[in-house]
Parts: sequence; C-alpha cells; structure tokens
Amino acid sequence: MNTAATGKPALVVTAADLAPEALALLQDFSLIFAGKTPTEDDIVALCREHNPVAIIVRYSKVGAAAMDAAPALRVISKHGSGTDTIDKTAAAERGIQVVAAVGVNAAAVAEQALALLLACAKSVVGLDERMRAGHWDKSTHKSLELGGKTIGLIGLGAIGRRMAAMAHGMDMQVIGFDPYAKDLPDYIRTVELDAIWREADVVSLHCPLTDENRGMVNAETLAQCKPGVIVVNTARGGLVDEDALLAAVRSGQVRAAGLDSFAVEPMSAGHPFQTEPRIILSPHIGGVTSAAYVNMGVAAARNVLDVLARAGSAA
Repeated sequence: MNTAATGKPALVVTAADLAPEALALLQDFSLIFAGKTPTEDDIVALCREHNPVAIIVRYSKVGAAAMDAAPALRVISKHGSGTDTIDKTAAAERGIQVVAAVGVNAAAVAEQALALLLACAKSVVGLDERMRAGHWDKSTHKSLELGGKTIGLIGLGAIGRRMAAMAHGMDMQVIGFDPYAKDLPDYIRTVELDAIWREADVVSLHCPLTDENRGMVNAETLAQCKPGVIVVNTARGGLVDEDALLAAVRSGQVRAAGLDSFAVEPMSAGHPFQTEPRIILSPHIGGVTSAAYVNMGVAAARNVLDVLARAGSAA
C-alpha cells in the first residue's frame, strides 16, 4: 500500500516483521515490509514504488541506488547497532541521516559471545556428539579452565563492556583495545592492539567493521597469538580472514573458534567451517532474543521519529 493510497508517509522495513511495540509507535506511517530475505534489488524496487521517508534496516544492504530511488528519504534507521550494511557516505552526500539502536542488544550479544567461548573451552558440542554416539570420554578428555586466563577484547562499547564484566566475574584477566572508550571500570586494562595478540588466551571481537579493520584477524596476527588461543567473533564476519582462521585452527595455533558472524551470510552450503569440529557456529543470532527483538524495534522506531521530528522543526 503506497503513500498516496493511505495518506500516510511510507516507511520500508527490510524484513518481514517488527515487534508489536515498535509497530505501535509507527501508526502514522504506511509500513512496507520487504520479506524474510530481501535482496538489495528488492529494496531498490520498493523505494522506487513507495518513495519512503524512512527505512528501518534489519536485513540486506541499503546503498546509493535505494537512496536515489526514494527522493523523500530522510532517515535510515538500523534495527541494531552495526551500520556497515548502510552506505553512510552516500547517505551523507544526500542529506540522509543514518542512526543505530546502539546498546539495546548488548546483553544478548555478550551472552552469545560467552556461550561460544564456553563451548570452545569446554568442548561442549564435541562431547555431546561423542556421548550420543555411545562414548564416555571422562578418562581421556581435558577441558580448558578459564579462571586466571587473559581475555583480550577488541572493542569496548556496550557489548564489549558487558563481556568484560562477565569475564571478570569468572576471574579472568581482562585487557581491551578501543581508542574511543572512556570511563572504563578498573578491571579492564587498556592496551594497544598488538598487545591483544601477544597476551590474550582468548580474543573476542566487539567492534564495528570499517575499511581500516577489515580482515584484522589474519595469518599475521594469528601467528603473533599464543599457541592454543581461542577466537570469538559476534561482531562482523569481515573482521576475520576466514581462510587464515581455518588454517590456524587446523594447525593447532588456534585451539577453537566460536563464530556468530561470517563474511558471506547466509553461509553457503559446503563452507569449510561446516566440517571443522573445532569451529563452533551460530547463524548471526547473537542479538536475537525476545527482549532484544523488542528493544531493537522500539529503538529503531524512536530513532526514525526523532530524526523526522527534528527535520520537521527545522523546515
């Protein structure tokens, strides 16, 4: 249903749904849902058809073509904290504001990072499979105890700080790199990035993806790590050189990796990670909990309303 038919400004959602609490905030808009797995071309077509004033981004990418197809577009609001799927340079050039629901899914993502870390350290998946096959490995298996080990956090925003607090609660030593972080708790020792590779028994990524840090976990940095390091990524897949990580796991330089984000999503069938037992996989669901779904939807909706209200008052 387009704007002309309803008398309401159009808002495109790059997904099939939003939380009811978010929908309640957006009653003055004609909402157009792009479906469960929209492509970038799908979003361009919807923008061309409906000329939305706002886009709420859950899935797929929003680039210059979509922006040019919607002259009325004033705000692109991310249903979450990571805005790397939005062409922010193109948006700035067109006077379109990009906003994110920062921090609202911090608890969910940090808990997923901790779950992946524990699964790696305690061989949860492998032992479960062995027991279901009739094995009892009590006399031969040795798990890794995390108390006293050092966790290196790259990124100390809301998610990284939450992970730091949980790691500290397990008596881990916490070091972190984030040039923008301020007012950190005293149990986080800030270090330069190269110290993360040298000192950490666990490296956990909690930073946005930028052109500068793309592929930061690579053959060179992994070689600087302690033998048997654990790598956890609940941030963005582009931070990791997947071929280099796979090689490091197979060589034993990396004890195990817990991954919730990947270079290409959804992961294609036959990806070599799928046959490597020491790589624990989840389908980018770190921020997908019932509470986070509501919180992200409400925050994304409020961000749209705030930007449009400011634009209206400035007009």
